[in-house]
Amino acid sequence: MASQSQGIQQLLQAEKRAAEKVADARKRKARRLKQATRRQVQGMQSSQQRNRERVLAQLLGMVCDVRPQVHPNYRITA
Repeated sequence: MASQSQGIQQLLQAEKRAAEKVADARKRKARRLKQATRRQVQGMQSSQQRNRERVLAQLLGMVCDVRPQVHPNYRITA
């Protein structure tokens, strides 16, 4: 009987160690996921900033480059 209870205790301890390992693995996975997400968000933000600057430069160039012309449909009437 004593060997049975000792075997049960060993199984319970092994189960507890396994549960701790699983919990640690889940924590590591969550931490890696957060880091990867953070890196991805930072990359998107830097990309957005670069694109924003490029678009603003193009818009300013178009707005400031005004060439006055007479429209082809305009008819001079006397």
